[in-house]
Amino acid sequence: MGLPMAARLVAAGHDVTTWNRGPGRVVPGATSADSPGAAAAGTEVVITMLSGPAAVAEVVAAADLAPDTVLVDMSTIGPDVVAELAALVPGRLVAAPVGGSVGKAGAGALTVFAGGDLTGLAEVLGVFGTVVPFPDARSAQAAKLVVNTALVGGLALLGELRELSERLDVDVAALLATGPMAQFVTRATGTGAHFTTALATKDLTLLDDRAGPLAAAALARLHTIPPDAELGVLADPRGRS
Repeated sequence: MGLPMAARLVAAGHDVTTWNRGPGRVVPGATSADSPGAAAAGTEVVITMLSGPAAVAEVVAAADLAPDTVLVDMSTIGPDVVAELAALVPGRLVAAPVGGSVGKAGAGALTVFAGGDLTGLAEVLGVFGTVVPFPDARSAQAAKLVVNTALVGGLALLGELRELSERLDVDVAALLATGPMAQFVTRATGTGAHFTTALATKDLTLLDDRAGPLAAAALARLHTIPPDAELGVLADPRGRS
């Protein structure tokens, strides 16, 4: 996700310096740094897009942000963790997790759940897609988890319905594709989304015990354990995320 997003910033005319946890990933037109601190030095806005809470905490600590630097964390880390992250940030923190996958990131068609003081950030965040404002970082992260639970739960339910139709020896594929499950059928048969089961499990885990009674979340948890198993085509066979 981070590569096409950084490319969008370069195309929009921003001076971009990148650092990636995995080696060998370069964004044309951007300067590559050899550490988080080097990438963050002297910048007005630092954007992080990482896999989870541990990665975000590690990178933000290593970045050694200045008090006048704004941190925009676009990772999905949950409402409780983002509150803890604030303690590591000497300046302003904005949470802006996104909805959408790699294709939408490249097209600038993501949904940006932006929470906090967004002063001066409208143009930057708008490069990525449609900005939906929330009053604070915590509520933005909470909203993203609710939406992701709907997605993962819907795909898990689709799998259950397909299994049920096989057990009952009835073909309902066409009906599912035109009924209330149509959007999940579209997602399940698409090829442009790269969302590993491990990331889906991470998002559900971030809900902690609050989602325990929810049938959709419980079903999704059932289908996403163990973390390295595939949940239909929600998991990309190439292991990308």
